[in-house]
Amino acid sequence: MVHLIGANLGEIEAAVAGIGEPRYRARQIYAGIYKRSYGSWDQFTDLGKPLREKLGGQFSIAHPVVQQVFVSQDGTRRYLFEVDRGNRIEAVYIPEERRDTFCISTQVGCAVGCLFCVTGRLPMRRNLSPGEIVGQILSMQVDRGTTPKRLNIVIMGMGEPLHNYENVMKAIRLMADDQGMSISPRHITLSTSGIVPGIRRLASEQPVPNLAISLNATTDKVRDLLMPVNKRWNIAALLEACRGFPLAQRQRITFEYVLIEDINDSPEDAHRLVRLLQGLRKKVNLIPLNADPWIKLKASSPERVLAFQKILTDSHITANIRRPRGADISAACGTLALRGAED
Repeated sequence: MVHLIGANLGEIEAAVAGIGEPRYRARQIYAGIYKRSYGSWDQFTDLGKPLREKLGGQFSIAHPVVQQVFVSQDGTRRYLFEVDRGNRIEAVYIPEERRDTFCISTQVGCAVGCLFCVTGRLPMRRNLSPGEIVGQILSMQVDRGTTPKRLNIVIMGMGEPLHNYENVMKAIRLMADDQGMSISPRHITLSTSGIVPGIRRLASEQPVPNLAISLNATTDKVRDLLMPVNKRWNIAALLEACRGFPLAQRQRITFEYVLIEDINDSPEDAHRLVRLLQGLRKKVNLIPLNADPWIKLKASSPERVLAFQKILTDSHITANIRRPRGADISAACGTLALRGAED
């Protein structure tokens, strides 16, 4: 059985031609899969029953299996998907006033091993295919009824997206295709721990998603401790790549900064951050560490967070404090760890 979710229009045209059907059928199938989020051939009422049966005998369009859904008091939902036997991933739905945000995964596990992130404690098993990446979106769209115009995609769930470069970029092209999912690239954000060659490569892509950098420190000594990736590409190399990244008008790079008590939250850190980001078109998301039994670190106090923010804003840097969503169901940033999975 060939899986068509993750295939582009040209690939679906070839598949349809391969079973003796005219290529125009591919456009109907492509729109059904990506624009209408169909997950069953029975939903294709614009195709005759004999053709649906023929297609169903050779091609699958099933969405990833939702094993469990965990619902937070604040409306956030954590989806546990089984992508194949023994391999599970998570995605998060965050309802907001004007938009719905889907936080999606790109790998089963993660190899980066950031000290403050629970996902990094899981074994790295494999990359997700393009179909498994966009399938998370399609499944949540069906469940929540979210239209593309209301949709905001953040590629910052489980895994390092730039370690799965080809599959992630194919998925982004499917998301942004006007004939398919029709999600504006302005509403697609890719977050990376700082894979410098991947950032440079991403700069020449079409479409280019928004870029978010998980920075989290202002010295190499501290970033080496928090994020082992820094030992390969240090802060200077990372920011150099950011300075060469193309930005559309009004577009900025987002720098994510997890605030950890007595590690990276001093006034000196804030002033160093101002100097490091000088000349970049940027905004900063300040994220108080989300507490977790697996992480032996403490979140900065509210007073320290506000003092850190004030130093940035006094220097004319847009700095938002990101409040946790879904913390009661282990859906907050850095806490995806397959908790509550039924064996």
